[in-house]
Amino acid sequence: MASVGIATTAKAGRPCVADVRHGGYTYAGHQAANRSRGIRAAIALTRAPDVSSGHVAGWVGVGGPGQGATGGDAWIQAGIASLRGLGTVLYAEIKREGQHSELLLVDESVAVGRQYRIAVREVAARPGWWRIRVDGTEVAEPIRMRGTSGRWAPIATAESWNAGASGCNAFGFRFQGVAVASGPHGSWHPFVSGHRFLDGRHTLRDVTAPAADSTAFVAASS
Repeated sequence: MASVGIATTAKAGRPCVADVRHGGYTYAGHQAANRSRGIRAAIALTRAPDVSSGHVAGWVGVGGPGQGATGGDAWIQAGIASLRGLGTVLYAEIKREGQHSELLLVDESVAVGRQYRIAVREVAARPGWWRIRVDGTEVAEPIRMRGTSGRWAPIATAESWNAGASGCNAFGFRFQGVAVASGPHGSWHPFVSGHRFLDGRHTLRDVTAPAADSTAFVAASS
């Protein structure tokens, strides 16, 4: 639901963070080490969100600010979000260069512990076209993003936005089976982190079973 930024300050004695340079956004998650053509994960709430202002979200996606083919903002993401006064939803967001973001509501009643298998992946044999799937079902028509094939390093992260207020938002998201696509026709491979987002007092805990063939972690406020 936003671009990723990393520059935060934590206020002493408060169990939350305030980002003074990125519009109130803070993060706890990972960006892949390499560019790829898709990302997937099973995402679930580990606890009920408590949103005093703005929103919290846990999502996977590609693109970001300045990541469009001509340097504009462009991204595709999907995940779970909780918004002040609107409850907790499963959503997808599409941002094309030079256009307003499109927000799709996929499920308007998300329960704690309910796991959704979410994938954002380039369409085989159609470079620059992307699909969003939830539990194996497409939730939107294929999305054309000119000049994006093979350019994006996917992201799996939790975020909080305080809408410019001083209140604290609480969240917990579990990401399981995080994997990236090696190519339009390639198989899925375990996600390898190239950069960790961890702002202020958020926490990020790896969850790795013996001989696991994929990546898992829990991102939460503290």
